[in-house]
Amino acid sequence: MKINGIHHIAIICSDYERSKKFYVEVLGFPIIEETFRAHRNSYKLDLRVGENSQIELFSFPHPPQRPSTPEACGLRHLAFAVDDIEQTVIDLQSQGIEVENIRIDEITGKKFTFFKDPDNLPLEIYES
Repeated sequence: MKINGIHHIAIICSDYERSKKFYVEVLGFPIIEETFRAHRNSYKLDLRVGENSQIELFSFPHPPQRPSTPEACGLRHLAFAVDDIEQTVIDLQSQGIEVENIRIDEITGKKFTFFKDPDNLPLEIYES
């Protein structure tokens, strides 16, 4: 068996329009396709992340809350690679996004930090 990479990551949001604006306008992910599924009263928004990955942003009526952050069992956070972490932090803050202080990964020596999406999903930026 050979796995070639991550195709997509699925995120369920509580407020579709707010999350769509965040991922498209703030983070700048291009829309691949947007679908409304009437039988589920749900949107599915496919977003391009880099060259080979996608985020599937779903809306569902009344989704349960995330158990805790960031140490709930299951997915801990999403990490996005960036070339210039300082500039990325400035860009996020200029959009009104709170960003933690930049830290250094004690194992790799690389810079990283965290911020949150509209549903408090922890997101990381990691300098390549």
